[in-house]
Amino acid sequence: MPALAVAGALRTRGASVYFIGGDRAERELVPAAGYELERITVRGIDRHNPLKASLALATASRATAAARAILRERSTTAVLGGGGYVAGPVGLAAVSLRLPLVLCEADSHLGVANRTLAPFARRICLAFPIAGCDGPRYLVTGRAVALPEMDRVAARRRYRLDRDDLMVLVFGGSLGAHSINEAALAGLSGASFRVLHVTGTRDWPALRTRDHGPQYEIVEYLAPAEFAVALAACDLVVARAGGSIFEIAAHGRPAILIPYPHATADHQTSNAAWMVAGGAALMLPDAELNGPRLASEVGRLIGDPARRAAMSNAALALARPQAASAIAAEVMAVSYA
Repeated sequence: MPALAVAGALRTRGASVYFIGGDRAERELVPAAGYELERITVRGIDRHNPLKASLALATASRATAAARAILRERSTTAVLGGGGYVAGPVGLAAVSLRLPLVLCEADSHLGVANRTLAPFARRICLAFPIAGCDGPRYLVTGRAVALPEMDRVAARRRYRLDRDDLMVLVFGGSLGAHSINEAALAGLSGASFRVLHVTGTRDWPALRTRDHGPQYEIVEYLAPAEFAVALAACDLVVARAGGSIFEIAAHGRPAILIPYPHATADHQTSNAAWMVAGGAALMLPDAELNGPRLASEVGRLIGDPARRAAMSNAALALARPQAASAIAAEVMAVSYA
């Protein structure tokens, strides 16, 4: 999603943009956004299984050769790496062809691909300040997100919300978050306020038939544009603390953040702590999450409009809605350097 946001900003500057990706979410999201997708075969490296790691490295070698061929055929002038294991072979291919490389890091630590490629990159754009990542090649831009949905009145009309109605948006990523899904259904079903609960694909079959009350709407997935509308319409967010915190902040929404406890380098806790320190969120550890605790935390904020307003203002102060434009400017600069 950050890459798509930057791609849109590049297009407005007259650049021709295409994607190189694998067989995950980009397979559907990239063509749906109107971009060509060149697919390569690549897999993540399993650090606990030497045999699987060796197979992944062999696949990455072939993927690098495939990426070199694509970059040459398309007369590419610059490459933007968005992190993740697909970006590794493509970034290496760019380096081998002496193409300018810009990297984006969406989390509060450098992932393996970005750590490997950073010495060769012209610019590394960071979502957060990261210890040790300083100097002229590093730039804190924030995480690239689509520009926020600004028409809150229309967004609330879309969800049939009257002026005094309150809505809580619950989500846990495209696959979903099992602990959040269970706690939300246990604690918020039958609430007096509206709940829009996005379960993700993993739990959807089991949860879709659960009884949750007339004010509780449960859906599997929201497309990016509809997700922005839901953020604009809601009054409080309950979510993990991945990259979506920047979308939450851009829409000025107070949040209860529940970091995924097994995230690499525990970066979701760092992400949530950044929001908490800025006054925009509360953090609830996953180990303490259950229905009654979530109901208590949500009820406390829903019943305190002054505090929600203060958190909303704090979120807007943390937001960097122009991050995509800033990153695009860096890519264009190295393209013509």
